[in-house]
Amino acid sequence: MPQYTPPLRDMQFVLHEMLNVEQAFKEMPPHADLDADTVNSVIEEAGKFAANVIFPLNQSGDEEGCTYVGDGVVKAPKGFKEAYAQYCEAGWPSLSCDPDFGGQGLPELVNNVLYEMLNSANQAWTMYPGLSHGAYAALIARGSDELKQAYLPKIVSGEWTGTMCLTEPHAGTDLGIIRTKAEPNADGTYAISGTKIFISAGEHDLSANIIHLVLARLPDAPAGTKGISLFIVPKFIPNADGTPGERNTVKCASIEHKMGIHGNATSVINLDGAKGWLVGEPHKGMSGMFIMMNGARLGVGMQSLGLGEVAYQNSLAYARERLQSRALTGPKLKDKPADPIIVHPDVRRMLLTQKAYNEAGRFLTYWVGLMIDQSHKHTDEKVREEADELVALLTPIVKAFITDNAFESTNLGMQVFGGHGFIKETGVEQYVRDARINLIYEGTNTIQSLDLISRKVLLDGGKKLMKFGKLVQDFIKAQAANPEMKEFIEPLMDIGDKVTKLTGELGQKAMKNPDELGAAAVPYLRVVGHLVYSYLWARMAAVALAKPEDDFYKAKLATARFYFAKLLPETAYQIRSARAGSDTLMALDAALF
Repeated sequence: MPQYTPPLRDMQFVLHEMLNVEQAFKEMPPHADLDADTVNSVIEEAGKFAANVIFPLNQSGDEEGCTYVGDGVVKAPKGFKEAYAQYCEAGWPSLSCDPDFGGQGLPELVNNVLYEMLNSANQAWTMYPGLSHGAYAALIARGSDELKQAYLPKIVSGEWTGTMCLTEPHAGTDLGIIRTKAEPNADGTYAISGTKIFISAGEHDLSANIIHLVLARLPDAPAGTKGISLFIVPKFIPNADGTPGERNTVKCASIEHKMGIHGNATSVINLDGAKGWLVGEPHKGMSGMFIMMNGARLGVGMQSLGLGEVAYQNSLAYARERLQSRALTGPKLKDKPADPIIVHPDVRRMLLTQKAYNEAGRFLTYWVGLMIDQSHKHTDEKVREEADELVALLTPIVKAFITDNAFESTNLGMQVFGGHGFIKETGVEQYVRDARINLIYEGTNTIQSLDLISRKVLLDGGKKLMKFGKLVQDFIKAQAANPEMKEFIEPLMDIGDKVTKLTGELGQKAMKNPDELGAAAVPYLRVVGHLVYSYLWARMAAVALAKPEDDFYKAKLATARFYFAKLLPETAYQIRSARAGSDTLMALDAALF
């Protein structure tokens, strides 16, 4: 049977030793009194919920899946509804929400830690409250006071859940060609008509109401994304007292039969003149939806981080127990017929790859979570602006680099199990299936790569990338007098120089042929991702070197050395691929494929 233990020690290492969150929170008035002990207590309790309540439902939820009962009614797997009720009773939906609407007002960073553990325990279940948190973020930023008062308290408490309705049968990433229409009603509302597909948590029986955030076009809308408006469309129209009232004409037509995340209802949603309310200004819906989409992209990174961690824990446990052959250097357990497979170099490669990607991914996602808090709540405007720019730069890295790495990690976890990994009972094959969607939704990883190189790097002349580069340079200068750090600083300097050179080359090529960006984008993101991880691993190594007698830091240092020796060299291939250009991709006529 699978197992999961929240990695509290490593979480606390990142929070307190790498990010020094207690001091960071003191510079944000809403969190100035939040201390390390309180943060630790919250995440310990969150870990208990994840491990004891929803983790036991993961395998059974996958096997049972969601059930389309008929007439728009969907039932989640057995135990999901009861677990969600416990989640709400404990106050977890309100953790980082605004106290004005019933929230606890804790930092977004703490919410990130919660979601890592929830995703390790049960990604499909976690998507129900996860989508709701995204709807909360969009409404609190763009909703009118009337809409906020009507919907946010119920979403914050978890009584009502939320979705984001973007994709249509003919329009995936290209939202500029959506056909869903919004016709004005005499009472100031709108009649929304159209079909949305691939709507995660689009219909279920966990909550009393479901609040859909829907992209649609007004009659006078200009073409493209500049003509999209955002609407709130509830499943049940609220009564004056806030209770669910009349059934709206928005209904689930069917649910998808999928490779993974079986416990989440991926729905086809039909809107037949459904009553909706405009969120924000007409034709300005994309800015509101991007709040939710960017949050979702960070959330998908947290999903993959969670899956990478639980896959690692299970493959590590198996590698310690499974006896297979003898160590190449001679028997290690002479009283046994064979040695545990963890003695074999390639099994260690697989385990260390998982460990290295998980621990750097944890540092990255927590750091981004802290910067989101700083961008909203820090007293210094310059700090807010710089944090916001770094979050923008790193968001496609979190989404694409972490999900790519986690899919590799879950596959490696399955490989460690050998034939037993291919069998459902061990549970590891589910992590592979669940992880696969994370490379696709919320903008495929190719879309994230194009976003990174074109919008986040080249569009502002490399300004955001240079801000990150300054952090790297400042760290290198601070470590210049430490000879023990040479093995980490030199490759960090090298990859930094290579990213600078590669960025300039690609920018020049793109001015002559835009296809050059399309050809280079994916390898470029891999290279920049490794620059980020090199910086993070060098920082972790610097802390670990100061505490050589402690086993935790010994392991951290060994993992850092593995990362630089075995994983960073991927960049040599990726740089060469990025430089190879678009000619070999575009030369073949489409008819000849």
